[in-house]
Amino acid sequence: MRKIIDLKIVQPHFDDVASGRKKAELRKDDRDFAVGDMLILREWTGTEYTGRSVGAIVTHILKNCGFGLAEGYVILSIKLCGGKKCQK
Repeated sequence: MRKIIDLKIVQPHFDDVASGRKKAELRKDDRDFAVGDMLILREWTGTEYTGRSVGAIVTHILKNCGFGLAEGYVILSIKLCGGKKCQK
């Protein structure tokens, strides 16, 4: 079942994701991520949220690949979404 997962993201990464330049996220694998999950990436200053956020859908997950990706971490390929696109 698809989950909605709320994540913090700092600058300049927030702007890169929001603009569509950044299409992947390196994350600790502590949320049982799955293809189809919706991420709510909330801009974080290090001490507080700014109020800005962006939605993205997980389209692919790379883990346990043995090519320099540390155990317990994943690379999430993401696609920006908004409004009705995120609800599919």
